Amino acid sequence: MLRPTPGALSSRLLEKRPAGLPGRLFVHGGRGPTHFSAVAFTPGGPSLVRLDGPQQLERLRQSGQPIWLRVMGLGDLAGIHRMLEPLQLPALLLPPILEVPQRPRVDALDNVLLVVLHRLSFASSPLHLLSSQVGFLLLPEWLITFEEAPATEAFPQLTSWLQSQEGSCDAGDLDDILHYLVDELLDDLFPMLEQMSHQLDDLEEAVLRDPRPGLLNRTFIHRSNLRTIRAQVWPLRHQIRGLLRQRQQLLGPGALSGFREMAETVELLFDSTELLRHQCDAITQTYGASIGNRMNQVMKTLTILASIFAPLTLIAGIYGMNFEGMPELKWRYGYGLILMLMLLIASLQAIWLWRRGWFADWTTPR
Repeated sequence: MLRPTPGALSSRLLEKRPAGLPGRLFVHGGRGPTHFSAVAFTPGGPSLVRLDGPQQLERLRQSGQPIWLRVMGLGDLAGIHRMLEPLQLPALLLPPILEVPQRPRVDALDNVLLVVLHRLSFASSPLHLLSSQVGFLLLPEWLITFEEAPATEAFPQLTSWLQSQEGSCDAGDLDDILHYLVDELLDDLFPMLEQMSHQLDDLEEAVLRDPRPGLLNRTFIHRSNLRTIRAQVWPLRHQIRGLLRQRQQLLGPGALSGFREMAETVELLFDSTELLRHQCDAITQTYGASIGNRMNQVMKTLTILASIFAPLTLIAGIYGMNFEGMPELKWRYGYGLILMLMLLIASLQAIWLWRRGWFADWTTPR
């Protein structure tokens, strides 16, 4: 009998979705259409069965074989409840999985293990992050997965591998499958972080060469995406450790070892997101430094022009005074001589400033 701690299985909705909805969910009004299938672990080997109604599920249940039930799409909640009626699941278990979006969680009870994660991916651009919720229920003889936005097949790699296997499987192997599925979702984050790392390297070089506001905006978007990934990974750190301390009876030695490795994977993901977030901060600081250098270059150029034209302005101001008693006022060659004197002064100043390195462009990429 399931006796959870009060509030342990309450629905923990997020204030907003971790990222945008996958494109295929927009077609169906926000939720994917619901399909059901099951992998039955028969004595001859795993076999994939398409389910059209609860009667088929009831026949599978009566066979006494370990079953991996896959619920693909959460568009038909009433149909999901009807399909799961033969399993007689406690009503407490479904809201934390069917209500989206949920906070990432790993909850272990007497004979139930509940896991909720978000499958993160990129759209056509790495700046646009997408997410869909994936829930897992591990019970004696049963593993149930709930995918909010499945592909054409639920977990196609594992499904294809299982169908190629021969021989019987017992209920103790379902925990290994659970570990593999959760690990697959976490491992998908590493290529995303690597892609973001390459993007940030390019941004850092671009900011040094030609700082523009658009580059800074892209950096902020990457930083926001990294914060989203970090928020999905952070709760798993202590929850997986708590699961390992509880010694859940549904998890065998192999699965416990896998969850220990998973805890290390979560630590690596968390550290990687932190490093990339620091790189975003470094790019922001580099942008500020580059803009500051360019501003200094502009001010230096204006200073050079002002210092060159200051004595010329003085000479022009003196000879622009309207006095009749000026010595050179009626000199025939005075105008040309003054122009040559002004040109000589400007040239000498320019040469002197050039020798002191004032004409060097400090913003030119080295």
